[in-house]
Amino acid sequence: MTSDRVAVTPEAAEQIRRLRAQHGPVMFHQSGGCCDGSAPMCYPAGEFATSDADVHLGDLTVDGQAVPVWMSRPQFEYWKHTHLTIDLVPGRGSGFSLEAPDGVRFLTRSRLLTEEEWKRLDAS
Repeated sequence: MTSDRVAVTPEAAEQIRRLRAQHGPVMFHQSGGCCDGSAPMCYPAGEFATSDADVHLGDLTVDGQAVPVWMSRPQFEYWKHTHLTIDLVPGRGSGFSLEAPDGVRFLTRSRLLTEEEWKRLDAS
């Protein structure tokens, strides 16, 4: 359920299962602000167009299936020293993210990478 840069809580993984049952494969893009705050936005896979302007942080693994997590390259420059965990909390998130109608929202929890994690990522 984790990669070097991203992880998912059991609660968020359960919501991802529900969303996949409704929408098929999903992906996340960590928003950088504006109208949706700085929330992880969940979309049907491929519906949010990524490009060279985005960084693939890694994949969450839910029931053996990859869920890609992306972030804009400029935002990554600020967050590159952090590990992100996608969690689920009660409340209403952005109307653009798939979980919004369910009365819950995805939330990113962050922590600094350990020195060992940073060295491993920096070497790759």
